[in-house]
Amino acid sequence: MTNALYPLKFTPILKDKIWGGQKLKTILNKESSLPNIGESWEISDVDGDTSIVCNGELKGQSLKELLNAYKSDLIGNKNYKVFQNKFPLLIKFIDAKEDLSIQLHPNDELAAKRHNSFGKTEMWYVFQADEDSNLIVGFNQDMTPEKYLEHLENKTLTKILNFDKVKTGDTYFIEVGRVHAIGAGVMVAEIQQTSDITYRVYDWDRVDDEGNERELHNDLAIDAIDFNMPDNFRISYARTPNQSNQMVSCPYFTTSYLVVNTLLRKENNHDSFLIYMCVDGQATIVANGFKERVKKGETILIPASIKEYEINSDNATLLEVYV
Repeated sequence: MTNALYPLKFTPILKDKIWGGQKLKTILNKESSLPNIGESWEISDVDGDTSIVCNGELKGQSLKELLNAYKSDLIGNKNYKVFQNKFPLLIKFIDAKEDLSIQLHPNDELAAKRHNSFGKTEMWYVFQADEDSNLIVGFNQDMTPEKYLEHLENKTLTKILNFDKVKTGDTYFIEVGRVHAIGAGVMVAEIQQTSDITYRVYDWDRVDDEGNERELHNDLAIDAIDFNMPDNFRISYARTPNQSNQMVSCPYFTTSYLVVNTLLRKENNHDSFLIYMCVDGQATIVANGFKERVKKGETILIPASIKEYEINSDNATLLEVYV
């Protein structure tokens, strides 16, 4: 069965969001008639939003069907032991035309107890940012639950939040329990655990077309916030061409920065699938006699059973992800 697998592309699942814009269409060439596209789910195994293959012989099959059929050949032996027929990562592009809500994610333990879900550790790579745009990550001072609740009550939460000006290439690691938000004018590639559990604590007093505010989750959030988290969320990394430069490595995923301007022969020694998100330029990937192009705004999955492959480009910037 192994030989049937090849580099897989999936149809993006586009999400209309109150804060979304048009950059996913204009910059990343996503096709949609949605008015405010906030997210493009590139690879997803979230219930109700399972990715569908859009290339090669397996076109039309869902990620769930592939997992059922190929098991460890698709995701690797150690991943299959842990996750069985559940894909461990959710891969997205996000366009924030307006500020996202101030939010956080629960850890594995809380998420399992409350939602029968994984937690949501994630990272952001900024691949486009308007001038003077920000990300909100953590607090700008030492924080206690009492002080936090006082500011929440008085609608002065933004006074205690840390605003970080961002530019292309900036990278952030968002651990569970850390308060955060993507600011207006920022586009990111997001790599995260497979989970759609978000606790929204403040939404800028926004209302929808019918005058309704979005639901907040402050009763759930207060137990989930880590008030003693260190200020280590900005990631610095090397950018040496034609080699994988590690950005983030945690129990849930490892992500590297890879600029390709030649023919690279790659080996997969990780006992895991590999994902390549193309954040600039384009590249051709060849494996098992199968050739597939990936261009800016596209994502490709290399199954774990493929141990050798080539990436050929004169101008591609890729994020390389595995578990």
